[in-house]
Amino acid sequence: QVQLVESGGGLVQAGGSLRLACAASGRTFSSYTMAWFRQAPGNEREFVAAIRWSVGRAYYQDSVKGRFTISRDNAKNTVYLQMNSLKPEDTAVYYCAADDDLTGTTRRNKYEYDYWGQGTQVTVSS
Repeated sequence: QVQLVESGGGLVQAGGSLRLACAASGRTFSSYTMAWFRQAPGNEREFVAAIRWSVGRAYYQDSVKGRFTISRDNAKNTVYLQMNSLKPEDTAVYYCAADDDLTGTTRRNKYEYDYWGQGTQVTVSS
């Protein structure tokens, strides 16, 4: 059973930084795509970033390019989301997601992912 546990959320001022972590367990993740999504109150859950574990290729939503970086640590089975230059509009619950059958997909659609963490709150004050 795949388990994903997020950590690292919190309250930060605009312009600040946070690093989220997603600890994955239950499988060998070499063939998986790992992703971060976020959901603000009243909004749909939206794609933020994804990484193909085997090759390290990353994908980003346009609004976070140049500010956020997704990475993985093979030894720790952990995926990170480094968030810099945070803006109030980045405020949301951030979710880690995983799936191993995403060849030929966009990797940006929440319906493509079978496994989800419980989420971690990120609040950016102005």
